[in-house]
Amino acid sequence: MAKIVNWYNFERKLKDKKLLLFSPLDVRRLFGVSKVAATFLVYRYTQRGFIKRVKNGLYVFSDSLPPDLYLANKIYEPSYVSLEFALSYHRVIPETVYEITSVTTKATRRFSTLGKSFTYRSMKKAAFTGYVSKRQGDINYLIADPEKAFVDLNYFRIINRQKPIGRFDKEKINLLKALRYAKLFKNNKLIGVIKTTLKNI
Repeated sequence: MAKIVNWYNFERKLKDKKLLLFSPLDVRRLFGVSKVAATFLVYRYTQRGFIKRVKNGLYVFSDSLPPDLYLANKIYEPSYVSLEFALSYHRVIPETVYEITSVTTKATRRFSTLGKSFTYRSMKKAAFTGYVSKRQGDINYLIADPEKAFVDLNYFRIINRQKPIGRFDKEKINLLKALRYAKLFKNNKLIGVIKTTLKNI
C-alpha cells in the first residue's frame, strides 16, 4: 500500500483524474485503500503542506488552487455566484467586491477558507435559476446573469428592510428579463422595486 500511495503517485493520479477538489472518499476509490488509510494519507499530506483543507472533507493541492468561483460553487452545493459579487463581475455596480457571494437552496452559510470569504444566502427552489455556465481554462463555474443577480440582491435587501440598490449601470439590465425573474419570488414589493428602479430605461 505504501508504495502505491507515496506522494508522487498520490499527486499524479489525482491530477490525472483532474480532481482539483477531492475528499478522502476519492482517495479510497482511486487507490483501493481503507477509510482509515485514506484519512491518514490526507492528514499526512496536509501536515506536510502538500495539500490544503478547504472545509471538512474537502481538499485541494497547494500548488494548483482552483479558481475562486469554481470553489464557490463546490464548497456548498447547490449554489451559484450572485448578489454583489456577480454584479461587480458584470460591471453593473462600480464597486470591487472581494467577498464571494452566492445563493443556495440550502441554509444560509458562510465559510472562510484559503484566505477568502464565501457567503451563501438561502433562496426558494422556484427562484433558483437565472445563472449561466462560464469557462475559465478547463474549469466551468455557475454565475447569475446580470438581471438575476440584480433581482436576487434586491430581494434580500427587501427581506432585510434595506433600501434598493442605488448606484448601478441601468444599461446592463434588461427590464423585461428582470421582471420575469422577480415574479418567481411571488413578492409584490420586489416586483414594484424592479419596476421603479428600472423605469427610466
